[in-house]
Amino acid sequence: MTGRLRLPRTLMLLGSGELGKEVAIAAQRLGCRVVAVDRYDGAPAMQVADAREVIAMTDAAALQQVVQRHQPDLVIPEIEALAVEALAEVERMGTTVIPTARATAVTMNRDRIRDLASTDLGLRTARFAYASSPAELRAAAEPLGWPVVVKPVMSSSGKGQSVVQGPGELEAAWQAAMDGARGASTRVIVEEFLRFELEITLLTVRQWQGPTLFCPPIGHLQERGDYQCSWQPAGLTPAQLSEACRMARTVTDALGGAGLFGVEFFLCGEEVVFSELSPRPHDTGLVTLVSQELSEFELHLRAVLGLPIPEITNRAPSASRVILAEGAFSPVIADGVEDALAVPEARVLLFGKEEARPFRRMGVALARGADTHQARERADAAAACIRLSPG
Repeated sequence: MTGRLRLPRTLMLLGSGELGKEVAIAAQRLGCRVVAVDRYDGAPAMQVADAREVIAMTDAAALQQVVQRHQPDLVIPEIEALAVEALAEVERMGTTVIPTARATAVTMNRDRIRDLASTDLGLRTARFAYASSPAELRAAAEPLGWPVVVKPVMSSSGKGQSVVQGPGELEAAWQAAMDGARGASTRVIVEEFLRFELEITLLTVRQWQGPTLFCPPIGHLQERGDYQCSWQPAGLTPAQLSEACRMARTVTDALGGAGLFGVEFFLCGEEVVFSELSPRPHDTGLVTLVSQELSEFELHLRAVLGLPIPEITNRAPSASRVILAEGAFSPVIADGVEDALAVPEARVLLFGKEEARPFRRMGVALARGADTHQARERADAAAACIRLSPG
């Protein structure tokens, strides 16, 4: 993308969850038109978009038709469960796909992104192998030592992931991976269990023109494969941060295009180990709505539109804590918001999801503090105030 930018532009979000909602809000602040697409009506981004479309996101023909109908300037995938072959065709027809159709295809498959990082680029990753049957899984796991981690090569949000303590648990792990896999894939990745001190996300901003930029690193904790809390900045040594930036730049350069990437790493002592990558704003980066002058969503938008990013400024140590549903019900009522907002320097985002499911992320509490410890305490306190119940 070159030349002087003229606004408004039409942006199409493929996936309209809470992260897409924040991208839509950032886009509309610049007068852009937003088309929100998802598999179900009433998704969070649809609540603020100019137009909405409900389609089967893995249906290539339906995806191409909706792009043809709206003629967007940019197509921005916000989820992984997409008909990526349709994105390649959309790109061939002249519509810009963010970051690129190839990058979206590579990163939606754990085997492709792991092969790129480890084999092609020589980045340090956990030791791993692939298996396409329970027998192959047993043969692949043994040399890695126990425990091991088993994941479907195609899934999202930790679905189908297991920590396996010994050979007796492999059959159940195989079945869990098959149940949690996306699409028809029957391949799993099995990797060594890393004993790490910290897991981080390095938000990496790749521009059409200009240098690759990095946000201060974000620490986070996960349960069931989903993030539960995050904080910024995370405590890295200068050497660790330099190595993380080097690896993030290497892999995003290999993928190409423009936009914000969420690059995940494990810190094992002084060693930095590449974990995964999302070619879009990251859930752990919700904290940037209070921690940075420009949030990850505004940075993503500026990068894909080719707008300048003079600098990335951190406002204060900050943290987030997710607000989860405990049961299945609809509609959803939230109580306790006034108590949550009484916590100093706290904010609450309720995503407006109409249906609750056990452990579904329904909102997030954000807070600042004098340091990340205080910020985390405040975010936890605010989230604990919110009570979700049937309407």
